[in-house]
Amino acid sequence: MLKIIAIGMNHETAPVELRECLGGDADNIRKVLAWMRSSEVVREGLFLSTCNRVEALFITEEAESARESVISLMSGLGGVHIRDLAPSLYVLEDMHAVSHIFNVASSLDSMVVGEPQILGQIKEAYALAAAEKTSGVILNRLMHRAFHVAKRVRSETEICGAAVSISYAAVELAKKIFHVLEGKKVLLVGAGEMAELAARHLLTNGVSSLVVANRTFERAVEVAGHFNGKAVSFEEIDSELLNVDIVITSTAAKEYVITQGQVKKCLRRRRNRPLFFIDIAVPRDVQPEVHALSNVYLYDIDDLKGVVALNMSQRKEEAVKAGRIVEEEVGKFEKWLKTLAVVPTIVSLRDKAESILQAEFAKSRSVLDQLTPTQHEAVETLTRSIVEKVLNDPIVFLKGRAGRPTLNTYLDLTKRLFRLNGLEDEGAGKGELGDSGI
Repeated sequence: MLKIIAIGMNHETAPVELRECLGGDADNIRKVLAWMRSSEVVREGLFLSTCNRVEALFITEEAESARESVISLMSGLGGVHIRDLAPSLYVLEDMHAVSHIFNVASSLDSMVVGEPQILGQIKEAYALAAAEKTSGVILNRLMHRAFHVAKRVRSETEICGAAVSISYAAVELAKKIFHVLEGKKVLLVGAGEMAELAARHLLTNGVSSLVVANRTFERAVEVAGHFNGKAVSFEEIDSELLNVDIVITSTAAKEYVITQGQVKKCLRRRRNRPLFFIDIAVPRDVQPEVHALSNVYLYDIDDLKGVVALNMSQRKEEAVKAGRIVEEEVGKFEKWLKTLAVVPTIVSLRDKAESILQAEFAKSRSVLDQLTPTQHEAVETLTRSIVEKVLNDPIVFLKGRAGRPTLNTYLDLTKRLFRLNGLEDEGAGKGELGDSGI
């Protein structure tokens, strides 16, 4: 009996030190796929390795042997003894494994719920499995359904719509103020990591240019180079305030770097254009009174944390909706999986019907050849239509029995009734119904 199994570890089950052992070597993925391709116990499989998770997803008919082999393989790849590795692993089977991969693809199992990167990473893992020929009918269907589920979750919920990091929150607030960020100019004061990340997000959202001011001019030049921007000295901040639209501050200064007086002085020459300050520094770089000025918006790190907390709460609510979508799609996949048992019989049934058609067409060739092409096509269409209608009821019947305990009985009966694969009831063709020929 085929089983779907997922074995792995993630940010909740294993510390980063352990995840690094298995995910640190980029060649590990190809090594695992090469092993799966040659394995006698794994029929199909893929291997996913990211900074927050390492897991194998595979199809097998020998569950116990395959589980032991995959765990042993992971132990060898990471150079970690099985007894140290096993407590950090999760082992999920069948619909639990399907539900898991749907949740992972939809970013419901991520450290930051709703983050979009994981879906791309799964697609890459599947593409590599396909290229290495370790995927097959079941895994192909499973992964395409996982991508479909992720798409449904993104389009039918707001789980990806709310910012859950300081930098994303800054961009979200900027969008609310300016509506569109295309063509806007940014002044980065200081070179803190969070400020750089916020600047990067703003630039990817359409901001046209970046100016970097830092007490150490060499550092300003270095950071500006990352963004193809311009470096200026601290003394030039006042003049830059005349031209920019967004100011991000992140210095280690103990006093205000930008005061209300400085900002007020430049407002008249700005001709009422809005000025947006994102103060990520602790202690703060921008004097709080700046917020009282007309057309000036100031948000400090506590404001941004408030946005993040609210958005995290909203994402949790949306995750409930997403969970219902996953549950629904797992049910659909389970139903499809059960129909696989009837596929060979249905294929045999259709093949036999086709062979009968071809044989009868061959017998009638002398008559059919006298028909015009249009008439010949009409006869063939009519004949095939009759066959399809005759086969439709038994095919629908078999599909409807998929997953039921009596399925094998009906499959066997169908094979005997239609004499598929050389099977016949004992005495078939010997007048079991008497000499009436009925």
